[in-house]
Amino acid sequence: MSILRKLFGPYKDEVWQQLAAEIHADFVEGGFWKGSRVEATVKEWTITLDTYTVSTGKTHITYTRMRAPYVNPDGFRFRIYRKGFFSALGKRLGLMQDVEVGYPDFDDQFIIQGNDEYKLQLLFNNINIRQLIETQPEIGLEVKDDAGWLTERFPENVDLLSFQVVGVIRDVERLKHIYGLFGEVLNQLCRIGSAYEGDPNVALY
Repeated sequence: MSILRKLFGPYKDEVWQQLAAEIHADFVEGGFWKGSRVEATVKEWTITLDTYTVSTGKTHITYTRMRAPYVNPDGFRFRIYRKGFFSALGKRLGLMQDVEVGYPDFDDQFIIQGNDEYKLQLLFNNINIRQLIETQPEIGLEVKDDAGWLTERFPENVDLLSFQVVGVIRDVERLKHIYGLFGEVLNQLCRIGSAYEGDPNVALY
């Protein structure tokens, strides 16, 4: 084992290749301009894991993100993140209302926002979703406009389920939990009438 590997742990691509093998996904090698990524599927949905870096002038911040476009028939949006340092900033930036979903231990740990309180309660009534979220030491999970995701043009009624945290995640079990969370959330959104299982590349109405 190399000295660098002992100091910093396994390389990102090594872990992500292992993830791809375990969840039967595709590992896509990065190039000069783009980093490597993992592309997985759940039913008709494509889930993409990658990183991106933002320059703040004096430093660079790298984020790990996972995204999945899906058909959103009713415009339901939500955001959830752990209470902590960025909570006040998140509350100022958000136009959605803060909601408690009826599980005190869960409500105490997270800021939960959405544009439909009843749908939020239905979403987080799923115990698997709550448990998978609680496994994450840091989490930023939300539904937002696809915003030209990967420069693709999706129909107007397509939104994006998005996970994002600071840093490069090189823990395969944590990544598997995030992937499992995406599947649970997308399926629960279908159950409550806020998603369709169809291909988001095809307009349904």
